[in-house]
Amino acid sequence: MRQRADKPAATVRRVHPHAWLWEPLTDDPTFVLRSMFGAKAAYLGGKLMLCFCARAEPWRGVLACTDRTRHGALVSEFPELSPHPILPKWLYLPETADSFERVATRLVALARRRDPRLGVTPQPGKPRRAQPKRFLQGSS
Repeated sequence: MRQRADKPAATVRRVHPHAWLWEPLTDDPTFVLRSMFGAKAAYLGGKLMLCFCARAEPWRGVLACTDRTRHGALVSEFPELSPHPILPKWLYLPETADSFERVATRLVALARRRDPRLGVTPQPGKPRRAQPKRFLQGSS
């Protein structure tokens, strides 16, 4: 990415290539966008709905966060979806699919409507272990 001469490097920010997809969700008061493993995870109503990945294949595209019992219903409506090759519990729409924009936009619309086929409730995070206190030599 080239820097503009009139802006210092610290103010130039890279825009996620899929930001246009989650933008319709931002007016929902329960919308939360979090970074997750180099991707952007969209939550609505406390449920993880969609994950937008801009890394190299097999991660470049959209992950529909759902449980395996709902895969069939989503794949019958969206045959472009398939279980992700590394994370098969979720369905994957690769950015290279000819219908990527159309299907990704429809998945966002489903999430916005709280379609019961989408969304997983995240497990509560593990509490962090307390860091051991370190004492400097010579201190009392």
